[in-house]
Amino acid sequence: MMVLGITGPTGAGKTTLLREVEKLGGAVIDCDAVYHELLKRDTALQNALEKEFGLLMDEMGAIDRKKLGEVVFRDPAKLESLNAIAWRAVTDRVGALLEEFREQGKGLAAVDAIALLESPLHELCQLTVAVLASTEVRVRRIMAREGISEDYAWARVRAQKPDGYFIQNCGHTLVNDCSSTEEFSQKAREFLRKIL
Repeated sequence: MMVLGITGPTGAGKTTLLREVEKLGGAVIDCDAVYHELLKRDTALQNALEKEFGLLMDEMGAIDRKKLGEVVFRDPAKLESLNAIAWRAVTDRVGALLEEFREQGKGLAAVDAIALLESPLHELCQLTVAVLASTEVRVRRIMAREGISEDYAWARVRAQKPDGYFIQNCGHTLVNDCSSTEEFSQKAREFLRKIL
C-alpha cells in the first residue's frame, strides 16, 4: 500500500487533494480527528497527560482541551512535552489504522497532518506532499471557511511555518494557484496520477 503524507499551511487546499485520494479509492486519515478522538477515549494518553500536566479531565471523562491549552501554550517546554506525548499516541493509532487499511486491500492511503514533518508520522509515509498557496489566497479561504476576521486570519497564517520549510522537507510540492476548487481538483488528480 502506498502511503502519502500530506501537509502544508492552513487554507492551501489539502482537503481538495485528500478528496481526490478518496476518489481513487484511497483511505484518508485526519490526524487532528485521530488526536481529538484519543483525548476522549484513550486512557493511556489521558493518564500520561494528567501525569505530566495535572488534572485535565472534564465531567464526560475526556481531556478538557481548553484546560490543556491554557497549561501548555504559554510555556514552550510544556508544549514540547505535550507534542512528544501526543505524537507518540497519534503515530501508534495511525499505524494501526494503516494496518487495517492494508488488511482491507487498500492500495493507497493518505495521512493528513499539519505537523507531519516534525513528528514521527512522516516515517509511516512513502511519499510526502506539501500543498501550498499564496498567503493572500489562504487568508481569504480561512476567513470564508471559519467566519473569522481578516486580522485573525493573517495572525494564523503568519504563525505557521513558511513555504520554504515545506518545500525543503517534502518530497513533492503541489501549488494551488488555481482560480476555483474544480480547477485545483483537476490539478490534484493529475498530480496524483503522476506521482503514483
